[in-house]
Amino acid sequence: MHDWEKESQKCNSAPVIIRMSQPVALLVVGMAGSGKSTFVQMLNAHLLEQEEPFPYLINLDPAIPSFPDEEVPFNLDIRDTVDYKSVMKEYNLGPNGAILTSLNLFATKFDQVIELVQARDPTHVLVDTPGQIEIFTWSASGNVISTSFSDKWPTVMVYVVDAVRCIDPNTFISNMLYACSIMYKSKLPFVLVFNKIDLQPSEMFIEWMTDFEAFQQALHEGERETSFSTSLVHSMSLVLEEFYAQMQTVSVSATTGQGMGEFMQVVQKAALEWTPPANASSSEDEHKPLEKLTKRSDSVSGKTAVDSSTDDNGTTESNLDSAVGRLQIK
Repeated sequence: MHDWEKESQKCNSAPVIIRMSQPVALLVVGMAGSGKSTFVQMLNAHLLEQEEPFPYLINLDPAIPSFPDEEVPFNLDIRDTVDYKSVMKEYNLGPNGAILTSLNLFATKFDQVIELVQARDPTHVLVDTPGQIEIFTWSASGNVISTSFSDKWPTVMVYVVDAVRCIDPNTFISNMLYACSIMYKSKLPFVLVFNKIDLQPSEMFIEWMTDFEAFQQALHEGERETSFSTSLVHSMSLVLEEFYAQMQTVSVSATTGQGMGEFMQVVQKAALEWTPPANASSSEDEHKPLEKLTKRSDSVSGKTAVDSSTDDNGTTESNLDSAVGRLQIK
């Protein structure tokens, strides 16, 4: 048993998660180093402790190294479909460009991903996105993936923030501005997660979000004179007051599992805010990003989305070819 599984057992007093009538997709985004992937690991362990443990894990980061004994048993992994290093070499790209191109190529096959998930009928779909947050949140492929989930099931955007780095008011307000931009761009139910509260309690940040004067005092502490950045942050904090009122916030520790039960309660509440599309196929504009990406789909060399789930007998499947007849075995 992994250490994160043992730590998660300490939080078994959390309320049991009530399964909804359809899966809930959680798109987990966050800055590099925020503990996003560790958060997904612990959340998976927490869900497996519930009465109906059936989360489905998807990895969308093609650049993370592969290990024989991975802590997260991804059901579907972009690395099984797109070779990040080959993309970098073939298109003469840098690391970030190769990640973006790999995600673009994978997005052209995302209809198959939806079919794979649908065939499994999980309770939750946990999507771990690239550490370079802008690659998912501001790209055509990220839009295609988000829309594919939200057109089908309740989908919640989860923004993971490093609580340790937010001690600096300027860093805190930068994170809040980024959270604001993601929430309004995605137009999805949004949950802000302060992670690493085992190292840095989040009470101060919650106070900053609810008490304007407290944040202003922290901002001006240690400043001998008012600078341009201080004035800008002061103005931004006034603008963000309305944003804070609409945002759901929870504090967790991805290392110890603290707060995972509360997080799932917030997710269930946020999922209820999801509105099914009136007619997902009525707008031509929604299909333009996918059409642009599909022009380069031949670069995937015939590979398809591969499901590497393990069945009840412990047998690892290369995909769901038997369930979805048109998929190829890689």
